[in-house]
Amino acid sequence: MQLSFIEILAAFMVLFAIIDIPGSIPIIIDIKSKGVRVHSVKVTLASMMILMAFLLIGTPLLGVFGVDVSSFAIAGSFIIFLIAMEMILGIEIFKQDAHGTGAIFPIAFPLIAGAGSITTILSLKAEYQTINILIALILNMVIVYLVLRVTAFFEKMLGQGGLKILKKVFGVILLSIAIKLFLTNTGIILPNAR
Repeated sequence: MQLSFIEILAAFMVLFAIIDIPGSIPIIIDIKSKGVRVHSVKVTLASMMILMAFLLIGTPLLGVFGVDVSSFAIAGSFIIFLIAMEMILGIEIFKQDAHGTGAIFPIAFPLIAGAGSITTILSLKAEYQTINILIALILNMVIVYLVLRVTAFFEKMLGQGGLKILKKVFGVILLSIAIKLFLTNTGIILPNAR
């Protein structure tokens, strides 16, 4: 295991874009408006436990089904591609149920630790050291916790327009990441790639 600032930064950016906690602010505000008390610590810890479980034992779990990490990463690249298209085009491909009985569901799962972030964790393992992904995950969970604590402030500061712009910018970044994941795990080399 080797610490790499570049890998930590790259994994952090990918997870930040996939988890998209700023883009989830309207959903969180809507849940709070329905009288659900969001426990920031519980939601953050639940999300982190789910994602850490897949980071640490996701590969052996895939082995049970006879799937290797590269194949899963290619499948993950398609999911990341679709999430990026959702963000860029403002459409809904993956249906999110914003109604639940508590804050763990639907905020911790599937909003934060959903199919996209789980797939991303496993896809990142195909390229980066586990320790670097773990550090990036912990940093993201700190941001998730802070955002959950100050949701209303973010809404006032960014406004609806700001949240939409942020979502589209991260959508384009995710689209590029999806293409890179696909190319890396299929072995396809673009003519102008360096």
